[in-house]
Amino acid sequence: MSTDRTLFYVTTSLIVIGIIFSLSLSAYITTLYNQNPLHYFIREFIVGSFCIYLIWAISRLDPDKYLAIFGVSLFVISLFLMSIMHFLPDDIAIEVGGAKRWIRVSFLSLAPVEFFKVGFIYFLAWSFSRKIDHSKKSLKEEAIIFAPYVAVFAVVIYLIAIMQNDLGQVIVLSLSLIVMAFFAGTSARFFMLAIFGTIIIVIVAIVTSEHRILRIKLWWSSIQNLVLSILPDSLADKLRVQEYSDPSQVSNAFYAIKNGGFFGQGLGEGTIKLGFLTEVHTDFVLAGIAEEVGLFGLFIVITLFFVMFFRLLKIANRSENRIYFLFTLGVVLTLASSFFINAFGVTGVTPVKGIAVPFVSYGGSSLLANSIAIGMVLMISKRMKQL
Repeated sequence: MSTDRTLFYVTTSLIVIGIIFSLSLSAYITTLYNQNPLHYFIREFIVGSFCIYLIWAISRLDPDKYLAIFGVSLFVISLFLMSIMHFLPDDIAIEVGGAKRWIRVSFLSLAPVEFFKVGFIYFLAWSFSRKIDHSKKSLKEEAIIFAPYVAVFAVVIYLIAIMQNDLGQVIVLSLSLIVMAFFAGTSARFFMLAIFGTIIIVIVAIVTSEHRILRIKLWWSSIQNLVLSILPDSLADKLRVQEYSDPSQVSNAFYAIKNGGFFGQGLGEGTIKLGFLTEVHTDFVLAGIAEEVGLFGLFIVITLFFVMFFRLLKIANRSENRIYFLFTLGVVLTLASSFFINAFGVTGVTPVKGIAVPFVSYGGSSLLANSIAIGMVLMISKRMKQL
């Protein structure tokens, strides 16, 4: 059977969209840092073109021989790099915001956590297929089976949430871990217990960090008037917090979406990128797209994502090999959660987490890692059963 061409074409389309907007939305930032106006476009064009080829090349390989090689290599190498990053000199491990997240390789800066996500998903798929099944077990038996995964994930939390100060990536990985375990065979009650435990961990991570508390207050301040208006005054007064000014984030993203209207201001004609949202080509790319090509253009982008998610779920559903099924499920969970976390943050539904929009946000590491994941799934698609 041939590879899923629709998934390949949809992914390619999203990469091309990302390349286009890396040029359109980076006008201010290149001026601010006195860079070539084509600086971000050239880099994204080179990486994006290579990623399209990489997806095609990986898709042609035999999954029975090469899927494990890719998965294990990504897991081991990226885990090793994350473990030693804190001890590397500053000219190799780049520090931003007090945390080292990137490793400089020649003219490239790579974020090991992006590649770790793909390797971690493969590790879970491989291990779950051997350790967890759908046989009936007591809650204690399930807890014993799952305990080693909790220990592994504790290391992941330490390396990413603490050492790299990146709670958003931990949330993405925890969602993948819990849902993959459920589909591998854990019970509904254990699934709910795992969800509850994750919520507790996230709350603890937030209340023990001043900058995360401030981010929550900024978010709540921006939406509290709307939410509290439907509650009784006595309760609303208790929940109301001091209003914080955050002009460079959600408020300006809202303005960009409103200013774009239905058909947009025109490609390259947006104003939100002119210093109002300096991260518009990365974390707030959806707001930039909405302003320049309108809700109609944004709808096309969202539709492409939903087609991607549907094709991934179709491949997972038709994969008879449990590793293939769980890995593909993990990929769609990771991509979908990243997309929705970013979209909800931009629109103010949830706090902004700094999670990139897959394939569209500017950034070589995310694009490379996600392209490898799609290539691996396309490998698997050749083994789908016919219905």
